[in-house]
Formats: sequence, C-alpha cells, structure tokens
Amino acid sequence: MGTKRIAIIDLGTNTFNLLVADKDGSNLKRVLSTKDGVALGLGGINENKLSPDAIERAMTTLHKFCSTCRDLETNLIVGFGTSALRNATNASELTTRAKKELDLTIEVISGNREAELIYKGVASGYQFESSDLIMDIGGGSTEFILADQTGIQKAASFEIGVSRIYQLFTFSDPMTEVDSQKIIAYLEKATGSFFDGMTCKRLIGASGSFETFFKLAYETEFPEDVFVTMKADEVYKSLDKIIRSTQKERDENPHIIPIRKKMAPLAAVKTKWIMDKLGMDELVISPFALKEGVISEMV
Repeated sequence: MGTKRIAIIDLGTNTFNLLVADKDGSNLKRVLSTKDGVALGLGGINENKLSPDAIERAMTTLHKFCSTCRDLETNLIVGFGTSALRNATNASELTTRAKKELDLTIEVISGNREAELIYKGVASGYQFESSDLIMDIGGGSTEFILADQTGIQKAASFEIGVSRIYQLFTFSDPMTEVDSQKIIAYLEKATGSFFDGMTCKRLIGASGSFETFFKLAYETEFPEDVFVTMKADEVYKSLDKIIRSTQKERDENPHIIPIRKKMAPLAAVKTKWIMDKLGMDELVISPFALKEGVISEMV
C-alpha cells in the first residue's frame, strides 16, 4: 500500500491550522505543522455572518496552505470548519469558493464532533491517570471534555469563544476586575449546570492559547510535540500577567502571535475561571488538538 501523505486543515474562528503527515499503515510521521491568524469570526460572528473581508482572508490562507501541500506532493487534503462556519448563514460562500478554486472540500462539523476530535487528538499522545478536564479555547466556541483511561465521560461545546466575547463587550486597557467579572458572569450563564458535581484536579489545555501562556511564563518557544506540565502557581502568575497587560505591551511582545494580541486576556480570564471553579492543581499543555484527532482516526 505504501506511504500516503495527508493534510488536515482546521478552519478555526481565529486561526487556521495545517498539519501534513505521512501515513504508512498504522505509523505516522509529522511532516509539517503551521498556522495562520485569519480572524474568520471578526466583523460578524455574533450576527452569524462571515464578513466579506473575513472570507477574503480565509481564501488567501487556503490558497497558501494548498500551495504548500502541492509543493509537498500531498495525496489528500481535507478541511474541517468549526464554530464560525457552522453558525454562519453564508458559510457556503466560503466552502463553495474553496471547492471551486482549490478543489478543497470543507466539512463543517458540529460542536459535539469537534469535542470528540479534540479528545482523540489529546489521547493520541497523553496517558490519562485520572479524570482530567480538556479545554480547547477557540475564537467561536470552547470545548470541555472530561475524560479518563476509559474514554470521554462528559463533553460539551459552548459558543463562548474569545472572538465572540471580544465583539460582545467593551473592555478597559488594561482590563479591570469589573471586566473580568463581566466575562465570568457570561461564562457562568452560558455553561449552566455542566460543571455541577465535577471533581477534577488537572486541566489539559489543547494547544492554541495555552502554548501562548507557556511562552509568556518561560519566555521561550513551546517545544514541538511535547506535553508540558505547569503547577497552578506558575499558571496563575502567567495568567495574571496577561490579564494586567496593556494592548501596547502585547503588541510589542514577540511571544504572542498577532491574532492573540487582542484576545489573550480573555483566554486568560477563562482559564483562571475554570481553574478557580474546580480548584485545579496543575495545567498540562497538549500540543495536540483537533487536527491530530482527525489523523488518529485515519490511522
């Protein structure tokens, strides 16, 4: 059968991720992993629309990613759309163009399916010791997956992504305690009774914002394909630093990718909220998420 080179494009609300890997039977070798800040949800996510500018940014990145895949002689490219696309009434404007211009089929997945793939991605490289809570902070949605050695115990996808929050409220610069409480009240209302009775001491942060937290804590790049554990006091120190930072400070910080410079404090408030709520002792940062979940299913 031989080696097959496959590419996964995760069309997130803030960031598009590309993973290219060689599949040989049940063996898998990563060839390339890259991301692009697209801000697909900016300008219309709370109205369930993709703005014309957002569609153009998306197509620019998709052309770039598909060109990279051609250069790497990829056999198969598959695209997965998440929160911004599944809620947009005009999502077909993007998916139809992608098919027409690039012959790229984009599968728009449900929140439950997204949570399942995130779990599979994390589980492809992490050994669960107890009931741990996976959190994936997206621009449009946030997934919470309680899992152990036997699999998923409880999961939900909530449309409470940082792009939605950013466009819903007005915040001071730097953020104030009143701003933080405004976000927390919004999160509490949106998640309802999901966390009632949950006991969990370890949070597993799926890539994205969590890698940024690491980079700001240690002022170094996040190690590729490594699961990193941070104790709660280290995590809180990093989160507080982000929440108290000004826009100017974040703009000048080389450890924050451009798309996160505006929304990093919102992600930090969300992380602090869930760790406080469940009294968590540590954070494990997973380099794997949705796209690795797709790959693990293929294997």
